[in-house]
Amino acid sequence: MSRHSVAREASRLDRRLESLDEARELAEGVLPEAALEDVFRLLERASSRRSLSADHTVVGFFGATGSGKSSLFNAVSGAEIATAAARRPTTSEPLAGIWGAEGSEPLLDWLDVRNRHHAVPVEGFADEDTGLILLDLPDFDSTRAANREIVERMVGLVDVLVWVLDPQKYADAAVHNDFLKPLAAHGAVTLVVLNQVDRLPERDVQPVLESLQGILARDGLGKVQVLGASALRGTGVDRVRSAIRSVAVQRQALSQRLAADVSRASMQLRLVSGEGEAAGVSSSSKARLTDELAVAANVPVVVSAVGRSYRLESTRRTGWPATRWLVRFRADPLRRLNLRSANPSQLNRTSLPPAGAPERARTDAAVREFADAASAGAPGPWRAAIRGAAREGREALPDALDQAIAGTDLMASRKSWWWGVFNVIQWLALLTALGGLGWLGVLAGLAYFQMPVPEVPRVEGWPVPTLMIAGGVVLGIFLALTGKFIGAGVANARAARARKRLRTAVGDVAQGMVVEPVEVEVTRLKSFNTALKAAAGS
Repeated sequence: MSRHSVAREASRLDRRLESLDEARELAEGVLPEAALEDVFRLLERASSRRSLSADHTVVGFFGATGSGKSSLFNAVSGAEIATAAARRPTTSEPLAGIWGAEGSEPLLDWLDVRNRHHAVPVEGFADEDTGLILLDLPDFDSTRAANREIVERMVGLVDVLVWVLDPQKYADAAVHNDFLKPLAAHGAVTLVVLNQVDRLPERDVQPVLESLQGILARDGLGKVQVLGASALRGTGVDRVRSAIRSVAVQRQALSQRLAADVSRASMQLRLVSGEGEAAGVSSSSKARLTDELAVAANVPVVVSAVGRSYRLESTRRTGWPATRWLVRFRADPLRRLNLRSANPSQLNRTSLPPAGAPERARTDAAVREFADAASAGAPGPWRAAIRGAAREGREALPDALDQAIAGTDLMASRKSWWWGVFNVIQWLALLTALGGLGWLGVLAGLAYFQMPVPEVPRVEGWPVPTLMIAGGVVLGIFLALTGKFIGAGVANARAARARKRLRTAVGDVAQGMVVEPVEVEVTRLKSFNTALKAAAGS
């Protein structure tokens, strides 16, 4: 592979690792901690491995007891590096055969491999320029827990995995279920060798290899290279060497291994997360939430009070002066609610009834319905996160709504221009009527004392004083009734404006305490899916 291709693959791997880390961070608090911890450990391993020698390819030999793993390791290495057979029935700790010692020490320290052997060049396979490290590892079915731990750790660290199986136990569930199947994404850096084929009749070798390939296909490793070999007789050893060398000289195994790790981690995150996108917040669901919260916060009560307060004030200012004083004995609905203020921002609380069980139930139902609509289509854990975000501020919601109402300018203190006009005319009408009464009273007094009574002017035969009284009273009553009709219309208009202002205030509270937290979670899910898709290489 060319240098530019290697650089391009490395850059692509960088982006995938960054995307996986982004997905992990986005999923914190939503997905199980154990799954996120696995991803974090992978990212740490990837960072550590990439900081070490990229000129070395680490190939691990894995196998069960009796599979001839160490013998095959020796055969491939061209030297008795590992003690095998009767003198050492099991491998107890990792042993390294190294071609290209320069720069390998930090890498082997990171792998925690203390037994190191600088292998002699093998023509056509490896020399000091190859940068190859072969590891003979403990048996994965060892009864010693420490050996099993070493194998499990190395499975996650080596660049290339060589699984050495034998004809008798090649279908063993332990190796397939515990190791091969979980590493289905690592087919590009996996090699399976059926060792000890010399123990099989020649006619059975190919059927056994085909059987092994079928099992691997069921494990998700259908494209893995499967080779038959005999370490004892040297059969197939050259093919094993060729396969390993091909991977080593391309300098691609490290990137392929990490890319496979990222794919596997992405798949595991997808499994615990689930598929799907949240429906998100719609304008209709937001409007319904605002409406329901407005009712629960007694906005209709306040709107009604605004209208009744205006009508009451109109009557007090434009009613018939002879009877309007009676209105003073009626309490102002807004003042009773502690909402008649020229400076609403100074109000902290209203005198509305505190939210009881019905109001809280209505609030909870509105929030729950909104969250359900926004989370529709989201996977289970994310749906729970979206609902949790919506409910997070529900305890403080009633107080916040009350404060929002208290801080809303209801424009209750604004006067209407027509009040002054009607008031002046009402007083003129009253004075006219009183003037007529006074005139008639003077005339009556003069007649009572037998004094000359002047002639009263008449209009169409009606005495002017009488007309003054009748006109003043009729005009006053007419203005009072007209004022009531006008006041009712203006009161309805003011109530409508107050409803709009209060609904806006309630909407602002809902936006800050319910909608925005939900939108954050919906966006987080969308970003998570995008990052996870990028990490998976899709």
